[in-house]
Amino acid sequence: MDADVIVVGAGLAGLVAAHELTSRGRRVALVDQENAANLGGQAFWSFGGLFLVDSPEQRRLGIKDSLDLAWNDWQGSARFDRVEDEDSWAVRWARAYVEFAAGEKRSWLRGHGIELLPTVGWAERGDLRADGHGNSVPRFHIAWGTGTGVVEPFVRHARQAARDGLLTFHHRHRVDELVVADGAARGVRGTVLAADDAPRGVASSRERLGDFELTAQAVVVTTGGIGADHDIVRRYWPARLGTPPAEMVTGVPAYVDGRMLDISAEAGVRLANRDRMWHYTEGLQNWDPVWPGHGIRILPGPSSIWLDALGRRLPDPCLPGYDTLSTLKYLRTTEDIAGYDHSWFVLTRRIVEKEFALSGSEQNPDITAKDRKAVLRDRLLGKGAPAPVQAFLDKGADFVTAGTLEGLVEKMNGLTGEPLLDAAGVRRQIEARDLQMANPYSKDAQVQGIRNARRYIGDRLGRVAAPHRILDPAAGPLIGVRLRVLTRKTLGGIQTDLDSRALGSDGTPIDGLYAAGEVAGFGGGGVHGYNALEGTFLGGCLFSGRAAGRAAARQTA
Repeated sequence: MDADVIVVGAGLAGLVAAHELTSRGRRVALVDQENAANLGGQAFWSFGGLFLVDSPEQRRLGIKDSLDLAWNDWQGSARFDRVEDEDSWAVRWARAYVEFAAGEKRSWLRGHGIELLPTVGWAERGDLRADGHGNSVPRFHIAWGTGTGVVEPFVRHARQAARDGLLTFHHRHRVDELVVADGAARGVRGTVLAADDAPRGVASSRERLGDFELTAQAVVVTTGGIGADHDIVRRYWPARLGTPPAEMVTGVPAYVDGRMLDISAEAGVRLANRDRMWHYTEGLQNWDPVWPGHGIRILPGPSSIWLDALGRRLPDPCLPGYDTLSTLKYLRTTEDIAGYDHSWFVLTRRIVEKEFALSGSEQNPDITAKDRKAVLRDRLLGKGAPAPVQAFLDKGADFVTAGTLEGLVEKMNGLTGEPLLDAAGVRRQIEARDLQMANPYSKDAQVQGIRNARRYIGDRLGRVAAPHRILDPAAGPLIGVRLRVLTRKTLGGIQTDLDSRALGSDGTPIDGLYAAGEVAGFGGGGVHGYNALEGTFLGGCLFSGRAAGRAAARQTA
């Protein structure tokens, strides 16, 4: 045999699985269709958010969290409704993951040299119901070094294992078939692709040089989701989310193509919950793209006015930073706006300086570089927008600025090429909300949310602008931002048991076949159910990759 275990996919889940295997003395063949520059996959590009429960960071900030509260939030978000079938393992994975997040996750991360910023973000605040979707408290812990810093120790481990003779890299090897014989996984077959020295994330050549086959006692599939292939996204787009947009921006590199899902199904693997997916509604065209259609997501604070394509305020819970999929559903199912692929933020310079963060390691160079002085200078003590945000203001195709609301609306209409927005109608809505800012109490749900957020010191110091009128000239100029749907995550995938063993069509494990990360719905074929609480994607890769590596090591002992 060529190795004890073949790991397909050199992203975060694959690297974690490989680490668990090689640290136990197993020989690993790590196979990936991209070159060595892409070790770490999608995770390298991420902001580095990690979901933890009742952490020391939370407690220092006065946040009272608990396993019970987190599990209540997870269940309210997931809404598992296929527990006798596609959710049968997903719900067990969910409970195990929340217990991990409330238990050993932080110490395990620290054991790998992964540290956290002292502040905790409040992502995905939810649908405004105690038993519904969303985080009741801030749980979004940012890794020091962003996603790049999360990936780095596992890349280092893999390279050391290669030097020690325990791991062999097979870059530019694309798997086209899982070899299953007599009910057991025994290897992979595929295509050797031409060498390509394209930089990380840049779409690479698919020129074919020949074929290959590798054999092993076990195979671990960790190849990610479907986010880069808009045709596949549209194929599985669920009717409950309306019609998919004709145009979207892409939040993941081109190699996130979903191929291994169908290849696994052809080998007899059971796929679950393919209609569940996670796409953002605050996507921007990247002014400096790396991959085709490269989009960046705004991580918004709560203060921007959100308008649909016809200039009407979105209803709650479709508020900035609250409920991603409710907003997506509203925009794609409301009859008179579903034919448009954009919505709008209207905000002030004061809001953009305080509240706009951009997702991605490259959009947060101070945190990625672990530069404490730069973080303090630019985010807490500095004036003006952070440099990456300012670059989008200056160069981004989706931003317009004006001194008056009428001038802003004219530019917004100019950006779309259609006079869809009526300045008088937009003014009426903004003035109505501005009137709610005069008192410390309000009947407006968004204004209530702003004031609630500022009760939390982490938001008040670095994330939420002081309440003010949008039309206050002192807070200007006014800014309009065109938003598109940004493709991101697969929430369903290969159904696995708690040892990450891939299940066959009859629901029993296929001997020697494992799956982890996004291709497995981050565990069990859909650990998130219908909604994600954020900070759970990197953590899902870590947790499921760890489980797969440990289980495969036991099998091959």
